Amino acid sequence: MKTKVAAFAVSLDGFGAGPRQSLNDPLGVRGTEIHNWFFHTEVFNQMTGHTNLIGHSDLGRGVDNDFGFRSFENMGAWVMGRYMFGPVRGPWPDDSWKGWWGDNPPFHTPVFVLTHHARATLAMEGGTTFYFVTDGPESALKQAKEAAGGKDVRIGGGVATLRQYLIAGQIDEMHLAVSPVLLGEGEHLFSGINLHQLGFKVERSVAGERATHVLLKK
Repeated sequence: MKTKVAAFAVSLDGFGAGPRQSLNDPLGVRGTEIHNWFFHTEVFNQMTGHTNLIGHSDLGRGVDNDFGFRSFENMGAWVMGRYMFGPVRGPWPDDSWKGWWGDNPPFHTPVFVLTHHARATLAMEGGTTFYFVTDGPESALKQAKEAAGGKDVRIGGGVATLRQYLIAGQIDEMHLAVSPVLLGEGEHLFSGINLHQLGFKVERSVAGERATHVLLKK
């Protein structure tokens, strides 16, 4: 069992999300630009049901698609921050917000959502169940490992959540998809974090169609 970051998109200048997340900009302003590599893959089209998104099905296959597909392999549970789950701030007004992904989210595993405000467990179609964890990231990761049944745990994001687990030394490996985009502002992934001191080394770097895929391991 490993704790992984997989297919995490980052801009050339180190931002993992744009600024000012909202209902209209779930990845922050211009944040979708760093995910362009994934939107053009066959795996994304299959995952979302948008079979005609790219126009030509053969364009969705290749290096980017291979890395996108692998990012879901052997995943037994996910951990994510509240803002990856949705734009709602403060106490939950009700249970009407059920995530960005519709009735059948793409996770198909238990998902542990970090939040300061309690909320009832949310079971969705396709095997995804959201558990809202109020006692911190260490508890969320412990619960995720227990639920994963020996498979890997994926730290999905957003940036603040990933940084928390990095600083705590709890991430074993990372796959970053470096997109040829300059955001200039937003949430910076590695500011103040010394990956070398944390024990990470670049295992390999592979050029894809729309991103460069960098694998880091301890």
